[in-house]
Amino acid sequence: MRKAMQKAVGEFISSDPMSSLLLVDIGVWAFRDLLREYPSRVKNIGIFEPGTVGIAAGLSLLGITPTIYGISPFIVQRSLEQLKLDFVYQKTGGNFITTGASYDFSTLGYSHYCPEDVITLKTLPGFEILTPATPDQFTRLYKACANNGKPTYFRMTDHCNKNEAEIEFGKAKLIKSGKKGTVAVWAEMLDAVVESCRDIDVNILYYTSAVPFDYAALQECTDSKLVLCHPFYKGTFSDDVQKTFGGTVEICEIAVPREVLRNYGTKAEKDMALELTPSGIKSKIDNFLK
Repeated sequence: MRKAMQKAVGEFISSDPMSSLLLVDIGVWAFRDLLREYPSRVKNIGIFEPGTVGIAAGLSLLGITPTIYGISPFIVQRSLEQLKLDFVYQKTGGNFITTGASYDFSTLGYSHYCPEDVITLKTLPGFEILTPATPDQFTRLYKACANNGKPTYFRMTDHCNKNEAEIEFGKAKLIKSGKKGTVAVWAEMLDAVVESCRDIDVNILYYTSAVPFDYAALQECTDSKLVLCHPFYKGTFSDDVQKTFGGTVEICEIAVPREVLRNYGTKAEKDMALELTPSGIKSKIDNFLK
């Protein structure tokens, strides 16, 4: 996905003289050609995420569309006040691309984890939050939103889905039809859900947009039982489900618990510990549907 991101951003910068790219000491080698070709519009600001967000807002106010590339917790959490005041309050637009996802940087410790990114950014009115999980999905969403004048968050993962889906900005995609319930899934969890539900008669509804949220698709697919499966903190979509159904649907949520993740290991080992593997997901869905 990073290569697809580099290509999409490079094409945008090269084709639009009113665009800019700001790095926070990550991706410098990957974007070395852009740094050389467009020194006035492509900069490595350094490890200074809040200030970089402020610089980006200033560029946006001048009519220049900024793209920032950094690591999830340092853009979302460290720079939250600047996102709120410099972009949301000022009604400025820009693109915020992050790597690291929930705990892709598993061996770097809790400071590099960010399963709270989506629920955090949902507190900022007008912020678009996108969760592509294949290179093609990132490219589609970036091209659709990069210059739309809104603050847009692109959450990247290093653990892309093998199951591809023809996605559309702001729309959920029905992957499988069934009768016993609906499993709504986000981001890199799709592969595990598809495998776990191979012999379970359920709808699988795949989301690549957290905001805007496709309420209509969820309502159309869901009768009485709904499973939410995602790599974010539990409760991330509680308000969306409440808005869609009130209290008329029985819900099971399979997601990252709201706790400090203290176990050391690979992402796969963390998935196993949190029971976010296909076997763990299947067991939870089976028990819920009974």
